[in-house]
Amino acid sequence: MVAEYRIDDLARAAGTSVRNVRVYQDRELLPPPVRRGRTAIYSDAHLARLRLILAMLERGYAFAQIKEMLDAWQAGHSLADVLGLEEATGAAWSHEQPAIVRMADLVRMFGAQVTPATIRRALELHVLERHGAHFVAPSPKLLEAGRELVTLGVPLAEALRLAAELQTETDRITALLVGMVRQYVLDPKGPDWLPSGDELPHYADVISRLHPLVMSALSAAVDRSAQRVIPQMMGDRLIAMVEKARRRDGAEPGA
Repeated sequence: MVAEYRIDDLARAAGTSVRNVRVYQDRELLPPPVRRGRTAIYSDAHLARLRLILAMLERGYAFAQIKEMLDAWQAGHSLADVLGLEEATGAAWSHEQPAIVRMADLVRMFGAQVTPATIRRALELHVLERHGAHFVAPSPKLLEAGRELVTLGVPLAEALRLAAELQTETDRITALLVGMVRQYVLDPKGPDWLPSGDELPHYADVISRLHPLVMSALSAAVDRSAQRVIPQMMGDRLIAMVEKARRRDGAEPGA
């Protein structure tokens, strides 16, 4: 399903302002939206292009330089291929569909631990995002993991602290992996290198393969880690519980 955004949703998703989105449109860096009556509708391709513009601005490129590079890519290849590269750099990164979460849902999941302080912290961590009168969970799986921890007896505030640490560590590891691809695949060609029209599909393919590569590597590493760490940290408690059960049943420990 193709995501659709109004201008305020687009700006929020990219981490910029509505005013900036309009400026980029005026400078012809961002394609015009589709019109449905009086409503402007943006797509994942717009979000990808916007993220690419923001990344270029952060690296110090001027508007004119950004437009020149985008025009050069577009002249060397079809618009579909250019948007394909843009989507590879951002639009298709999330494989989870965000879920609307109402206050009643949060109370059902976390009970009395839903307080202004825990909601504020969840918003700071982007575990939740505010959309009108409701919230949106960008990652329902992450929210469900938090619910499971709280159900087991972990305080919600501690679960949120863990979410912050997980984000920091996964960002660091992801940056290491992606940095290796950039170092050995893209950067040897020079910091100002840009692919030609004929090269564009290949490098779009390289970038598009990063998300599944990161997911596969992290998933495998976490699985192996869980197999090692869970027995190490919980084994003594399990043995103690088994021995207590044996004593209760009249058996000798170690028999």
